[in-house]
Amino acid sequence: MAKKVIPYKDSAKGKKEQVTAMFDAISGNYDGLNRVISFGIDVKWRRKVVNILKEKKPKTILDIATGTGDLAINLVETGADKIVGLDISKGMLDIGKKKVLQKNLGSTIEMVVGDSENLEFEDRTFDAVTVAFGVRNFEDLNKGLSEILRVLKPGGTFVVLETSVPTKTPFKQGYKFYTKYMLPVIGKLFSKDRSAYTYLSESAAVFPHGSEFNNILKKTGFIAMENRPQTFGVASIYIATK
Repeated sequence: MAKKVIPYKDSAKGKKEQVTAMFDAISGNYDGLNRVISFGIDVKWRRKVVNILKEKKPKTILDIATGTGDLAINLVETGADKIVGLDISKGMLDIGKKKVLQKNLGSTIEMVVGDSENLEFEDRTFDAVTVAFGVRNFEDLNKGLSEILRVLKPGGTFVVLETSVPTKTPFKQGYKFYTKYMLPVIGKLFSKDRSAYTYLSESAAVFPHGSEFNNILKKTGFIAMENRPQTFGVASIYIATK
């Protein structure tokens, strides 16, 4: 990333600790606020991730930065035998666990607290790894991606859904106005934590996207990178293989 962005600029804690505290703080409002902020389009984007993996027919999936488990729950449709939802925020996971139990998916989905940059899994454990709106929160992006590569089986699929910045007029200007001025205000109204949603918009603005992120994946050791921009370029789905 060209610039280090952290949630709480007046805190002496590292990014990882701040991100954990931030998501713990906003966990209760996260799902509803996501629908408002994205106008519900994030549901469609996750559906596309699921459809990509349906074609791959993975038996084991690791969903990193699973949050409240939306993607992990949707991934059941791939027919996977085991899905592990991992997140550093216990607050987010507690909500996710309730959702998994309500849908009687406890035999398929396991929700665990974990650090994406220090995964406690053996090499070559998973057929697929997914991350939805999480890679930009990594404290050390290269380390996190290297860990993902390590736990993937040879031939395994890595799918990332992440925000990006539109490059064409007028979407570029509209996106900048919305994320800089509107998103933090909406976040403040819903969660009483304006800093959190200021961070989310700032981190999206500086995160490497498109070909730049594909190049990082290539340097990490992934092959067959593909980038699929979504909704005028406000998000992207990246697909890579080990």
